Amino acid sequence: MKVVSSATDLTKVYGRGETRVVALDGVSIAFGRGEFTAIMGPSGSGKSTLMHCMAGLDSITSGSARIGDVELAGLDDRRLTRLRRDRVGFVFQAFNLMPTLNAAENVTLPLDLGGRRPDREWLDRVISTVGLSDRLHHRPAELSGGQQQRLAVARALASRPEIIFADEPTGNLDSRSGAEVLGLLREAVRELDSTVVMVTHDPAAAAHADRVVHLADGRVVDDVRGA
Repeated sequence: MKVVSSATDLTKVYGRGETRVVALDGVSIAFGRGEFTAIMGPSGSGKSTLMHCMAGLDSITSGSARIGDVELAGLDDRRLTRLRRDRVGFVFQAFNLMPTLNAAENVTLPLDLGGRRPDREWLDRVISTVGLSDRLHHRPAELSGGQQQRLAVARALASRPEIIFADEPTGNLDSRSGAEVLGLLREAVRELDSTVVMVTHDPAAAAHADRVVHLADGRVVDDVRGA
């Protein structure tokens, strides 16, 4: 299995002296192509910090974080921004959609910002997969919460990223909408060969994954793959 993202002895420390907090304590992990991984653990265990460090959204204190064979710590802000835009997709709990843009414009926004023309065939496939073909001219406020999150997933998939990081993507959704979004992420892995890493506190959400990684006190304490 091709490794898409990896960390080696990854450590993240916030603060100094009496306020010093070790959020990640020597984590080593790898995520392969076409794999859906759920990251679980109690509040403060380092789940979101691990995702943010491996996605290049937060700096690391020591160790290594890579996308493919690119070491994130060695990139300046410009190259890091380009790597995140071109090779990484993000789905957040709060959707993070642009309210003044319609659904179609939200989906292609990362491509537009990067000056890249969308692959129309791929884009049509993604939009069909998320089930929003008849909502492309609607703005986010005209969509339900579940539709907004499906739109956020489509935006993450539009640039054909090597990996999608999803931080509590169903946290603001009712159970039905949450199940739709999880099914969509599952389908992205199965049908589009995407790699998805999802932070969640919900065992029912984690059940959609191929692999469940448990963190506690900034360390990996369990790593279970499905049959």
